[in-house]
Amino acid sequence: MKRNPKSAKPRAEAIQVWTLAQAQSAVPYITSIVRSLREHTLEIQKFKSMLEKLGQLSGRPKRDTLIAEQEARQDLTHAESAFQEAADELQPLDIYPLDPIRGHALVPFVHDEQLAWYIFDLFDASPFRFWRFQSDPEDTRRPVTTKQHGLVEPTSLHS
Repeated sequence: MKRNPKSAKPRAEAIQVWTLAQAQSAVPYITSIVRSLREHTLEIQKFKSMLEKLGQLSGRPKRDTLIAEQEARQDLTHAESAFQEAADELQPLDIYPLDPIRGHALVPFVHDEQLAWYIFDLFDASPFRFWRFQSDPEDTRRPVTTKQHGLVEPTSLHS
């Protein structure tokens, strides 16, 4: 007997949550990946801008323009693929890019029995200076205090 997919209950997915100490010990790895994400995002922007400028040239495109456009499309595809590969490295860790240009990523933890996120900042001397709850607006920044140091053993949180 087949089950109707529309009546199936949504399954809760477990995500790995981190303590602050665990997140801090992973800083070199997270830094490397977030730096790669930033570089690939900048490349993507560069090639998109280049393609836009080439597309805005007036008149019939010359051979050099067509070649430059083809190369820019290939470079864009390569940069997008490299970005995805870097993002895929963070996915099994349940770390998510927030703003690749600014070097921000989210690392999950539990605070007051709620899903919360350490905000990794590539350019801050203390990369985990701020956090926010899942339910907070995206631009919310709360300072990390001893309460967020993850004194409770990490577990999986079902969302």
